[in-house]
Amino acid sequence: MTPPAPDQRAVRRWLSGLASGNRRWIQGTVAAGTLAGVATIIQMVFLARIVHLGVIEKAPASVLAPLFIGLVLAIVFRACAHGVQAHLAARCSEQVRRTARRQIHQHWRNIGPLALGQISAGSHAREWIDHVDALHGYFARFLPQLTLSLVIPLLILLLVFYLDWLAGIFLLLSAPLIPFFMALVGMGAEKLNQQHFETISRLSGQFLDKVRGLTTLQLFGQTEGAAEVIQQRSDHYRRITLKTLRVAFLSSAVLEFFASVAIAVIAIYIGFGLLGYITYGPSSDLTLFSGLLILLLAPEFFQPLRTLSQHYHDRAAALGAGAEILARLGNEETAGPDNSTQAENLGAQPVTGEPVAGHEAIELNSVSLAFRSGHQVLNNVSLAIGKGEVIALTGPSGGGKSTLLNLLAGFIAPNSGNLHLFGRPAGSFAFGWLGQSGFLVHGTWADNLRLTSPDASDVAIETALRNVGLGPLLDSREDGIFSKVSEDGLGLSGGQARRLSLARIFVADYDVILLDEPTAGLDSDSEIFVLEALHKLALAGKTLIFSTHHHALLALANRVLLVSGGEVKDV
Repeated sequence: MTPPAPDQRAVRRWLSGLASGNRRWIQGTVAAGTLAGVATIIQMVFLARIVHLGVIEKAPASVLAPLFIGLVLAIVFRACAHGVQAHLAARCSEQVRRTARRQIHQHWRNIGPLALGQISAGSHAREWIDHVDALHGYFARFLPQLTLSLVIPLLILLLVFYLDWLAGIFLLLSAPLIPFFMALVGMGAEKLNQQHFETISRLSGQFLDKVRGLTTLQLFGQTEGAAEVIQQRSDHYRRITLKTLRVAFLSSAVLEFFASVAIAVIAIYIGFGLLGYITYGPSSDLTLFSGLLILLLAPEFFQPLRTLSQHYHDRAAALGAGAEILARLGNEETAGPDNSTQAENLGAQPVTGEPVAGHEAIELNSVSLAFRSGHQVLNNVSLAIGKGEVIALTGPSGGGKSTLLNLLAGFIAPNSGNLHLFGRPAGSFAFGWLGQSGFLVHGTWADNLRLTSPDASDVAIETALRNVGLGPLLDSREDGIFSKVSEDGLGLSGGQARRLSLARIFVADYDVILLDEPTAGLDSDSEIFVLEALHKLALAGKTLIFSTHHHALLALANRVLLVSGGEVKDV
């Protein structure tokens, strides 16, 4: 389900909040940019003075040498200031993006894997990488330039008014045209950038889904249809991108036109004033020094505004990306136990890890959960499970077995009631989990087992693999625990991949282990190995809770619970 787009004011508040925590970096960037602007003014003063003395007063080299040295020093100082400005801007952007990713990561943790699984992995990747990276230009370039576009032109304007007030009026009258047209163009750019991010997010998700299901598509002869869908989405993305580029080129052309016209007007005034054709106002007092200095400063007067117009598209991109990010983060604020839709029920609130004193059992007190109105999956369930018990959940498909496991894991929150695992809220401490499909990452067997135990030794990893019946396969592999495996388990059978995931539980040594249909879809040999592994965990005193229809697993349990019709009762 696509989350509703937040109000633009909310996006701006979110961006302002990110900026407030990194204000010193932004202020440092502005200070360095201001010093670079002052150095530019000094550079132009030295250059105009050198030309005036050399051409009009025929000054000797001994007089011009100190001015040349000052000019070189101003150029060097300007370059150094620009370097410091770029460094501080990059640090500011880095801190902001780190904060944004921390918020996204916290949101992912809060809503849990069940809700995350309803959103395409491509969309998650776009949010984490591209959407967050789109904030770079806004904080590194636009925000500092917004202040610099006021400070530097104001300094130049004061100097030009001091030299020639009529030239200063020309600059003052032409300056507002650039921000005015920049704002007009920017209104359309914001909407286009938001459409751009929405389109590429959908395209990324669809492309990834088609690649993952390529084998299925081939078996059913649907590859041509899938390719056509991707082509249509790609063409739509192309059109949106071209619209964005058209707006960018249009805005640049408009701004360059007005800046060029303003500079041309000043150049005509200076030229005719020096030639004596204009006698109005201060034109009769113009010299080569003052006239040349005004001409040199005129482009520098417009340069911060032109730079701001270029970075204005960074603002539009940040607003578009921020709207997408905030729309996703907003689900966490709106989700709660009183909502009736499935997506809202999946939005579990953050839990604290404070234990409840005196509790040494898993307890559910009057827990109710409904994914939609009038359909109670669990209805006023109260249950106690002792430490070290082996519990089998059985019942008809859709009866609520997986839902109960997800509640115990803290992946979803109940509509009413409460539950605690040994005095702690669900999801507030580490536990073992094995879903209906094992999770693997591209790498080695050791890499996959170290996902939950980064410090696990090679010996511990090998022992865990043998505990789940992968010893013979391990001995047959030349690379041992460093054998390669892909995220789809290439090189392993379905049962071997499931047992590789189960081995993580042995490495991490969890006290509570939740398993959802651990033997579903396995061959008889793999089932035996999984049963033996679970028996070892039970003998070790672990609390096992699993859903199953398998008779051998039911025999392994010392307590069987029937989950059906919203009720949970002993068999």
